[in-house]
Amino acid sequence: MSYQLYRNTTLGNTLQETLDELIQYGQITPQLALKVLVQFDKSINSALSNKVKSRVTFKAGKLHTYRFCDNVWTLMLKDVEFREVHEFAKVDKVKIVACDGKTANLNDDSKTDR
Repeated sequence: MSYQLYRNTTLGNTLQETLDELIQYGQITPQLALKVLVQFDKSINSALSNKVKSRVTFKAGKLHTYRFCDNVWTLMLKDVEFREVHEFAKVDKVKIVACDGKTANLNDDSKTDR
């Protein structure tokens, strides 16, 4: 099973809209669209864990809320500073969703939804 967090990104939303349009015009089946989404989940999770080498550090002025449910941490932070080598950014609010990538089985095709 792969996490489906990245379906809510610009890339994931665009993929879903395109697949919906292809289904609407009868060019692909809903089953094929689901297979494409499952492969997207696997590929994005794999690419982010294996290909991305840069590190970003952050410091928050305040931890507003936190939650741990189903092995997923959700953190709401305020007044956050991000740093990467010589880059710097400051934002008012940030939501971080963190999942344990080592527990997700990226080769299991039997489960598509969590």
